[in-house]
Amino acid sequence: MGTALLIMLREGFEAALVVAIVFAYLRRIERLDLSRAVWNGVAVAAAVSVGLGVVVHLTTGNLEGGARLRSFAAISALALVVLTWMVFWMRRQSRAIKGELEGRVDAAIESSNVRRGVAAVALLAVLREGIEAALFLIAAATEEDGWDVVVGGLIGLAVASGLAAAVYLGGRTLPMKAFFKVTGVVLIVFAAGLASRVVLFLQVAGDLGSANLNGVYDLTATSWLTQSTEVGRFLAAMFGWDPRPSIEQVVVYLAFLVPVLVLFLREPRSGARPAAGGTAATPAAAAGAGARA
Repeated sequence: MGTALLIMLREGFEAALVVAIVFAYLRRIERLDLSRAVWNGVAVAAAVSVGLGVVVHLTTGNLEGGARLRSFAAISALALVVLTWMVFWMRRQSRAIKGELEGRVDAAIESSNVRRGVAAVALLAVLREGIEAALFLIAAATEEDGWDVVVGGLIGLAVASGLAAAVYLGGRTLPMKAFFKVTGVVLIVFAAGLASRVVLFLQVAGDLGSANLNGVYDLTATSWLTQSTEVGRFLAAMFGWDPRPSIEQVVVYLAFLVPVLVLFLREPRSGARPAAGGTAATPAAAAGAGARA
């Protein structure tokens, strides 16, 4: 549950901030009559994301044996790539999101079908976050109970929506930089666990050998560290924990975690270009400023 909660807290918050920026801009240009079109776009994006997640989950759920393990490995590898890209993309592009969204809204308003254009802006902006979230939740479901993932995801989404509403209504009331840095670090650790699980799935499927059949260490005698307990399942889903990992799992885990964390925590170069049309702003600042206008 904890893994799904964190994923939806991060992804849901980003999606909600995008929607808040669009509404803030519509309020500023006095076009809140287009609010329904925005919500229509958000609803379609949510439906597509959920539908995609259900289809993939049911497809993998019908597989057995080696095919099932290979599908888990493929899903985890894809989630690993997308998650890593997303964390760095958000750090690099967050200052330009406001200008990009406002430009797209302006183009939609000037189009022949204004409402459909605005709905498309909201749909495309939210759909990326929704597909990412669905992919990550499916990867988390390989280690956690399906209902725990659903409940955790809903709780995370509810908290994310509340935080985004607070930003929209109250301006800069949240430590945004710290929020994205902390969640980014935790998600990188989660991604390292995905890398380790890819190796595990392939080894169990018999597609990848191991230099040490007995594992680097063996803590299976400690029951609460195994997947027979809630703690063990959470550690496995969140951090890729294995009470008896192979040397390949440990090497891949560290080979991913250490350099990616160093790159993420390194301060970006100064002199980033401002968002189009004015001074650069984070999504939260943009939403809050628009709400106060």
